[in-house]
Amino acid sequence: MSKQSPPTDPPAPAPTAADYYAVNRGGGLFSEALSQHIGARIAVRAYKHRIAPSVLTVLNLGLGCLVSFVVVAAAGPVAEGRVWAWPIGLLALAGWQFAYAFDCADGQLARVTGQTSPAGGRLDVLCDVAVQISLVAALAATAEAQVPDTPAWLLAAFAGTWMVNLVTSVMQSGAQAASMVTSRSLPVRIVKLVRDYGAVIALAGLVLTIAPQWTIWFVGLFTLVNAAFLAASVVFSAREALRG
Repeated sequence: MSKQSPPTDPPAPAPTAADYYAVNRGGGLFSEALSQHIGARIAVRAYKHRIAPSVLTVLNLGLGCLVSFVVVAAAGPVAEGRVWAWPIGLLALAGWQFAYAFDCADGQLARVTGQTSPAGGRLDVLCDVAVQISLVAALAATAEAQVPDTPAWLLAAFAGTWMVNLVTSVMQSGAQAASMVTSRSLPVRIVKLVRDYGAVIALAGLVLTIAPQWTIWFVGLFTLVNAAFLAASVVFSAREALRG
């Protein structure tokens, strides 16, 4: 008489896009509405093909820097009218958004599948820094090509203050996390779009597509916005420190 093998539990179902989206880290109204949803679908594909979260992190790095390199290389020819602006702008608009979606997907995939690690977190931050440096270089190169007498101090201030968002987002974890405005009402979230990375790079891509000569105004606007947020953050943190 043959021996029956014990019944085995059915395999666990693969996580869905909703499962991945449920663990997203936000980023703002625009990012939650678009970038994080695209990231969740990328995470579904990555899980199916057994792609590690760190691979998605590196894809963010490669795609983001490649697009920025093309924008830098085309800045002069576009300003001189030798190359149409709209294909370069559309490449930037789509390429930077998909790079950001890979950045959203790596964290979602790691959290849902239990693959988070300190090394993976460090890799994620370092790749984000590299991509954003390349993006700042692309916008600065376009601004200077379109307006040759763009002040050097403005480009330097733009590059320096741009990193405020990245630094504060890294600080929004652990025991030191804090927020100046905790309300999640719609009017507040709309105002906060100026600090939503997905929304900001979408605006940058639109400017490069429609009117690259306006890049200097984009640079000036976000230098002011980020400098103001830095100043407000210093005051807020100093007040909290003195209370402690």
